[in-house]
Amino acid sequence: MPRRRRHSRVSAQEGGREEEAPPEVAALLSAQSQSPQKFQETADPVLLRGIFEIRRGSCDVVLSQRALKWRPIQPERPAGNYKFDLLCKEESLELKNIFSVKLKRRCSAKQPRSGTLLGITLFFCLKKEQNKLKDCTLDLINLSEDHCDVWFRQFKKILAGFSNRPKSLKILLNPQSHKKEATQVYYEKVEPLLKLAGIKTDVTITEYKGHALSLLKECELQGFDGVVCVGGDGSASEVAHALLLRAQKSAGIETDQILTPVRAQLPLGLIPAGSTNILAHSLHGVPHVVTATLHIIMGHIQPVDVCSFSTTGKLLRFGFSAMFGFGGRTLALAEKYRWMSPSQRRDFSVIKALAKLEPEDCEISFLPLNGSQDDPKMRAQGLLNSDCNDQWKIIQGQFLNVSIMAIPCLCSEAPRGLAPNTRINNGSMALIIARNTSRPQFIKHLKRYASIKNQFNFPFVETYTVLEVKVHPRNTTSSYSPEEDRPHEATLENSFPWNVDGDLMEVASEVHVRLHPRLISLYGGSLEEVNDFQVTCNCL
Repeated sequence: MPRRRRHSRVSAQEGGREEEAPPEVAALLSAQSQSPQKFQETADPVLLRGIFEIRRGSCDVVLSQRALKWRPIQPERPAGNYKFDLLCKEESLELKNIFSVKLKRRCSAKQPRSGTLLGITLFFCLKKEQNKLKDCTLDLINLSEDHCDVWFRQFKKILAGFSNRPKSLKILLNPQSHKKEATQVYYEKVEPLLKLAGIKTDVTITEYKGHALSLLKECELQGFDGVVCVGGDGSASEVAHALLLRAQKSAGIETDQILTPVRAQLPLGLIPAGSTNILAHSLHGVPHVVTATLHIIMGHIQPVDVCSFSTTGKLLRFGFSAMFGFGGRTLALAEKYRWMSPSQRRDFSVIKALAKLEPEDCEISFLPLNGSQDDPKMRAQGLLNSDCNDQWKIIQGQFLNVSIMAIPCLCSEAPRGLAPNTRINNGSMALIIARNTSRPQFIKHLKRYASIKNQFNFPFVETYTVLEVKVHPRNTTSSYSPEEDRPHEATLENSFPWNVDGDLMEVASEVHVRLHPRLISLYGGSLEEVNDFQVTCNCL
């Protein structure tokens, strides 16, 4: 078989579209030692068998319904030769990890889109480290047009059989996220991968806060398989809230009287392009743009618990986590100083909130998860009864901070999570209460989030696993200063700031937080799914 010249310029193309050939990733593919005489016999039916050049060596290649396997073609040698056996290792790639296939052609100035056929390029997803996913390539070199056409059509047929993978996506891009880098992140890192996977996209750039909410209320989503948000936690939470409101409207449910909401109709993808990216970090285990994009392309779906926030019989919004007290005041300060950079704004607001640290006089009632309620099936189906008043617990006093979280809230500042004892879909919320204490002790508690020490091992910190929470401020006048701290001109009188997924919510009365198990599906892989890549394509 003719061999490719080492420094020739090549491309992978299909139907006139060209992609420059990526570098070899031989060390990333798994190697399973087999007999040099024949492939391991399995129950996996063989679809095609042929000869391709892989990494400058001729290989016997077998395509089955589950995997692509190959081994170098070598002359027969006496059995028992250890070095020879190493050279004849069988390597494999599971088909479920492939997300695109292109014809590989040599580029030239005269024939930029129809150069000499070199073979086929497979694009696949591979686990790297720390839950990161990477897009890799495998070149199958063969100069026969007919031979490559048969294999190319078979690969396309296999990829078309993955019905869970999205074919069309609605993209909502917040250009103001973080350092206004979301647009660059999407067009440089996300869009090329989506195009490579053959996914059609419709991009809308949001222009103001609440724009995504108003768009998703009215826009037609029938032709889309999912919605993708490119931005930070506030943007992602707004889109999730909009999808859930849309689902209730479609089901004819009155949102102000909602007790058992219906699930969102479309899955949501999160591309981390914000300051903290808590939602994406908690979902994927790492705030990595390529990882998030590949989970979307591969169609990995993860059901996630959602909270509803309401007051006096009126739904305020859906969300995943909230902080009241210090967390709410810090965000209110940060919103006022948006002209600063994200890191400067965050540090300044934390220091200023600590300098003016004051407790809130509150009554907190909650429904703990215990006894018969500790049933994951009942929690997932929403069959638990929250009307049993004798199960509710009430605590009163002066509180510096109250956190209510349905997800672990991982971020770079808290690698173990703000709520490390909860999960994204375990049917419960974490209630973390910091009672009034001295400023040095509270600071010591906050610093523990960045370490491996137990941040809750303080006498003034209490943690509970709950299903519902009611926070009732007993202050007749909020100590939250509207003149100095509020970022908006029009604010509620005597209102209290809440931090809901990095978004400021101001409420003047009691807030009732309910958990709704697995209410929305997000594009993201579970730990088992991510680890499966390591088994299939072991990184050496």
